Amino acid sequence: MSKVLVVLETAGGQLRPHCLPGITAAKQIADARGQELHLLVLGADTGAAAEIAAAGYGAAGVHTITDPALEPFTAEAWADAVIHAVKTLAPSVVGGTASSTLRDCLPRAAAVLDAPLCAEVIAVKSGDTFTRPISAGRALLDEKVSGDLVFFTARGSEFEPAAAGAAAPVSAIEGASVATRGVEVVGIRKTESSRPALTEASVVVSGGRGMREGSNFKVLEDLTDLLGGALGASRAATDAGMVPADLQVGQTGKIVAPNLYIAVAISGAIQHLAGMKGSNTIVAINKDEEAPIFQVADYGLVAKWEEALPRFVELVKARVS
Repeated sequence: MSKVLVVLETAGGQLRPHCLPGITAAKQIADARGQELHLLVLGADTGAAAEIAAAGYGAAGVHTITDPALEPFTAEAWADAVIHAVKTLAPSVVGGTASSTLRDCLPRAAAVLDAPLCAEVIAVKSGDTFTRPISAGRALLDEKVSGDLVFFTARGSEFEPAAAGAAAPVSAIEGASVATRGVEVVGIRKTESSRPALTEASVVVSGGRGMREGSNFKVLEDLTDLLGGALGASRAATDAGMVPADLQVGQTGKIVAPNLYIAVAISGAIQHLAGMKGSNTIVAINKDEEAPIFQVADYGLVAKWEEALPRFVELVKARVS
């Protein structure tokens, strides 16, 4: 029986939570094709595979490729590993969550293997037909892919996280030739924060260019911490240097779909909306009553943030105390 293979990411010896929706999407594809679901763990240390296999996630098998060149991540080395896994396991479909990692390495692998790739899938219509947004989310396209091998990436905000199930066996794939092709990672800067990751938070509070300067984000941080959420920003705010680029929400940033999204001083350009309009409840605060953000907001307040936010924070404090 052919397979649907999901490429997973791990950190600190554990599966990264954002991979779970990609497993769900792959399981839907596997069920539609009548095929088995298999998982692939890559890294310099693939010890996390044992815990992943114990949870199973509906997979028939968990496979590992272990090589020092796979950490830190480079698209070149990971593409080599994926290609070797494909040649060894002969899956019909390969994919996973549309993270920055898989957005980088899977197109390379697909190109080398001369296989089509359907990116940013938001729904599985059948075993070979997927729905994805186009034109910055203005329209949806049902895309039919064909061939003995196809690749996909799935938007994590559009699929439920996979649930644990029966345990699956683990097997190592040997003989991989992995190389970075001269690419060298000279350093990794991590943002240390006690807040949840943007893509995993149930509440996101984002600020835009209307915040004017980075110091003004302090009031957003206060609100974020009261709500136990994550801090975000529009591209205009990150480009202006108000906050770090890894807080960017939008088409060219992170795609989020929290239970609550609060947009402050964000006009609502289509590129930003593409990254957050899947949120369950959207609250917008903007002084411009014509701002596009109000078209997608469930609740909107036309007001200056300088006047609205202090009172908002005060009311939240009274509620949570």
